[in-house]
Amino acid sequence: MAQQVKAVIARTKGAPVEVTTIVVPDPGPGEAVVRIQACGVCHTDLHYREGGINDEFPFLLGHEAAGIVESVGAGVTEVAPGDFVVLNWRAVCGQCRACKRGRPQYCFATHNAEQKMTLLDGTELSPALGIGAFAEKTLVAAGQCTKVDPAAEPAVAGLLGCGVMAGIGAAINTGNVGRGDSVAVIGCGGVGGAAVLGSRLAGAAKIIAVDIDDRKLATAQKLGATHTVNSRTTDPVEAIRALTDGNGADVVVEAVGRPETYTQAFYARDLAGTVVLVGVPTPEMKLELPLLDVFGRGGALKSSWYGDCLPSRDFPMLIDLYLQGRLDLGTFVTETIELDAVEQAFARMHEGDVLRSVVVL
Repeated sequence: MAQQVKAVIARTKGAPVEVTTIVVPDPGPGEAVVRIQACGVCHTDLHYREGGINDEFPFLLGHEAAGIVESVGAGVTEVAPGDFVVLNWRAVCGQCRACKRGRPQYCFATHNAEQKMTLLDGTELSPALGIGAFAEKTLVAAGQCTKVDPAAEPAVAGLLGCGVMAGIGAAINTGNVGRGDSVAVIGCGGVGGAAVLGSRLAGAAKIIAVDIDDRKLATAQKLGATHTVNSRTTDPVEAIRALTDGNGADVVVEAVGRPETYTQAFYARDLAGTVVLVGVPTPEMKLELPLLDVFGRGGALKSSWYGDCLPSRDFPMLIDLYLQGRLDLGTFVTETIELDAVEQAFARMHEGDVLRSVVVL
């Protein structure tokens, strides 16, 4: 039987979000209904509200979430009612060319629930990243549910669903940071801070955090940065080179998503080093680099989509490390809020006051 629950929607472009009642259908084949316990407030949700993703309003916002599986549809075997799960937006298909080549982290045909959640008047909702978790309950494809140890705090575990996984994965999976490497991270918000944490986990010897906000640099130090550079007052390229014997860093993670900071990352890496773009640019942005420099410097220029993660592999591993006290995920939770405070959380995000506001239900 369909259920009516409270949820946060963006009804029109640029308008403040609102809490309203939505209808969640019973799960069909391959689907699951999840009772949400916590959901992080991510920049991507703000992009949806501003029409920066697409114009398929109204949106059901929220995607960085953890909760309890309430019910499953026919044919679901990977999770069962009562399982504690982190939701992911990469439900691999197992059949596309990437999956068949043994590279499911690049799946080209990830899937979402077939049925639509609606407003009371029947208007279909577009769930953010196929999840829509600023809600008491949501409907997802069962493959979007990744079972993890229930000992983890939901407010912490849910962050692996997007930003924290993106940053850790950018360093470890995409950048292949290894023992003894030098790493620079440009932009130390939630994703960049996670890249610092991932670099530390991978055994990097030198981790240089770059930002224009001293508060974020202080947090980066807590997460493992060995050096900090305030790029508002210091040339970051020169500073990174000075800290790496004039060579540049082995891996530079760009977590801002702007042409200016990408250019800094390009010139701040060592010859044959790696640049990883994990910051999300906007459609109108253009990048211009001398092609001779791209050729002459060698190395690799990579993009990291969702930290090149495989949720079934990476989420349980990272939760285990967190429970062992080896991965400081709790630092990312700046505050916990209620469902009706999402709009205010967007404002604090703009002001740089938080790494993550987390809605707790």
